[in-house]
Amino acid sequence: MAIASVSTITSASPDGWQHAAELGLERASMTLRGITGIKVIDEKAKVEEGRITEFLVTLQVIFLLEEGDG
Repeated sequence: MAIASVSTITSASPDGWQHAAELGLERASMTLRGITGIKVIDEKAKVEEGRITEFLVTLQVIFLLEEGDG
């Protein structure tokens, strides 16, 4: 039986929300194994002098828990 867990992370990029999500997934993949999906739960943007300077996304990263021996 597979059991999944969810980790919530926030990632940022100056190049758009999709790029921020891709960076977040790339970073999560460095420490989480068995990632099966992501869900964008929030999008924000940092604005300076009337221009968007940074795109931020909050992601739920879904991953399978490894089976134990016990």
